[in-house]
Amino acid sequence: MNSYSDEPAVSRTSVDDMCHLLQENRAGKWKGIYSVCSANRLVLEAAFAQAARDQSPLLIEATCNQVNQEGGYTGLTPAQFRDYVHTIAQDMRFPTERVILGGDHLGPNPWRTQSPAVAMEKACAMVSAYAAAGFSKIHLDASMPCHNDPRVLANEVIAERAAQLCEVAESTTRNSASQPVYVIGTEVPTPGGAQDEMEIEVTSTESLQETLDVHRRAFSRKNLSSAWKRIIGVVVQPGVEFGNETVADYIPEKASDLSKSILQHEGIVFEAHSTDYQTAESLRQLVSGHFGILKVGPELTFMMREAIFGLARIEEEWIAGEQRSNIRAIIERVMIENPGNWKAYYHGDEHPVRVARAYSLSDRIRYYWPNAEISKALALLIQNLEQNPAPLPLVAQYLPRQAEAIRARSIRNNPTAMIHHRIRESLSRYAEACGLALHGG
Repeated sequence: MNSYSDEPAVSRTSVDDMCHLLQENRAGKWKGIYSVCSANRLVLEAAFAQAARDQSPLLIEATCNQVNQEGGYTGLTPAQFRDYVHTIAQDMRFPTERVILGGDHLGPNPWRTQSPAVAMEKACAMVSAYAAAGFSKIHLDASMPCHNDPRVLANEVIAERAAQLCEVAESTTRNSASQPVYVIGTEVPTPGGAQDEMEIEVTSTESLQETLDVHRRAFSRKNLSSAWKRIIGVVVQPGVEFGNETVADYIPEKASDLSKSILQHEGIVFEAHSTDYQTAESLRQLVSGHFGILKVGPELTFMMREAIFGLARIEEEWIAGEQRSNIRAIIERVMIENPGNWKAYYHGDEHPVRVARAYSLSDRIRYYWPNAEISKALALLIQNLEQNPAPLPLVAQYLPRQAEAIRARSIRNNPTAMIHHRIRESLSRYAEACGLALHGG
């Protein structure tokens, strides 16, 4: 499908570079790209630092619930999210032309309680806003039923709605210097992690074939043959998932038939969602199995939270009581007072729910960092330990790998540097798996 590999080097863009990596993946080379699915500034700063070291493009994606024409839960429209990301890139001295912006699960999901006609009208407006803002990788996902739809949509209906969304993106970018590349299909895992017991079934080769066939027909009916050639990936379930306390690791043998089957379909690779917390070896095996796009989100804010909690313990030992941020207590109080982002996800008695609020792999805390009280407490925590750096043995007690990095002089004894370093421990695992990591530095 994809023709980007023939682009002359002189006109290459970051999207061309990504597509070249994916074509190398199909050719059996250990290449791919990871997708950072987060709007958190500390996470994005760490991602830019990692990509700068690796001299690689950086793919950053927003979901339909997170960013849309109505603001989403971040309060940002696609154009505002683009400007936000580009501002951080400039602050980090990362070339904005090496940033690839993607839209994830773009479809009617934010409006699924409304009728299909209304939900799709709003979804089309959203896709147009993403395309107009320069998002160059668009995942078309119309798999969710709307009001009065059947509980499970027919594949033909999903494909027809996806083609309708694609038609809007194509129209919006018709006079642009470049048009988007697309990903189709949806995954079995719940975006952001499973809520209940994980019963994971690897996508069958028959299901893959059906997905591609019905989408091809739907695109053809709308004269979208040019757009069809720009489909670079399809989302399937490779058998990975995470819940509040457990991770389902990739088992290559269970997905071997699926992995081989993608080579029968020209130009595309698999896109793997919910790869958070997979081991380094599992990530490498995914990439070698033609899962050329690895998406990661909650793991990154989970690692950020780990570093911040470690710094909070250091602060308790090092900073006088009346000057402390008390960030742990403030987070707990704010979450209890505003339970909307965690209550439906954590079940059981008070004690395990309290532990889950703080430590769950689903990391529902990520929705609370923008809260004004929590933001103020985090700023004070960072200020306290910037102005009064803790002694290295104390840092080592709660953040041992960051203490090692300070001792090796690869980072400073600075709280923000330690948070970035913790997040980059995850990002470097993805960079290694995708064949992007440059060693040293």
